Amino acid sequence: MKPPPNPVFELCDQVRSTAFDLHRHLRHGHLEKVYENGLLHRLQRQGLSAVSQCPLWVRDRDGTPIGEFFADILVEDVLIIEVKAVKCLLSEHLAQVLGYLRASGKEHALLVNFGAPRLEIRKLVLSSQEPFCPENHEELQG
Repeated sequence: MKPPPNPVFELCDQVRSTAFDLHRHLRHGHLEKVYENGLLHRLQRQGLSAVSQCPLWVRDRDGTPIGEFFADILVEDVLIIEVKAVKCLLSEHLAQVLGYLRASGKEHALLVNFGAPRLEIRKLVLSSQEPFCPENHEELQG
């Protein structure tokens, strides 16, 4: 018997589709903020709870706040979206998102790069032990 679909993964599919449509419309070449605003607008129009520049606290082991960061977009309070507009994603971008996941206690993130001719999306899942970053990340023709 097949388990029921995970709502977070369905949410990721919805964000991927929305990002692809936005990239098809705008193409590459705009500033990161333009893509962030466009993705936020389109997600909210679909009825999703999406917040731009959402503050998330970094806490020490005992729970003491020691800093904060701002997620580009937080969707339904479960999915961090980090938007980039760069020629190609680098290991530093992945490290940034993994740091966001560790610090926030969230498990799921999408790293979306609008800056190349092909839309690039990487799904990251951080379990309580190890990060998962599939080698076969998606590249969608835009």
